[in-house]
Amino acid sequence: MEIWINPACSKCRSALSILDAEAAGYTVRRYLDDPPSEAEIRAILDRLGLEAWDITRTGESVAAELGLSGWPREPDHRDRWIAALAEHPILIQRPIITADDGTAVVGRSEEAVRSVLPPG
Repeated sequence: MEIWINPACSKCRSALSILDAEAAGYTVRRYLDDPPSEAEIRAILDRLGLEAWDITRTGESVAAELGLSGWPREPDHRDRWIAALAEHPILIQRPIITADDGTAVVGRSEEAVRSVLPPG
């Protein structure tokens, strides 16, 4: 299991606390220091079953600078959104947890985090 975090994010810290309390094995990726490539973002989106705009933090100042609120949310524009996430990783919603079984979640709630824990 891997978790993409921003250490300054309270939701990320909460997710880590849950994983630790459940003794889940995981690796941490500080995605602001180690930004994902466009290919990695595509793979995560496939695992999440979401589109790039679904995991975009539109409240970030860089989102306003880029004018993301006016970008079309259509398949023909997917590449543009993915490129923006790769270039500005602060725009990626967090935490994202990829489970060993191939699933993934945006772990912003306790339920979401627990959904990727191995049965036990």
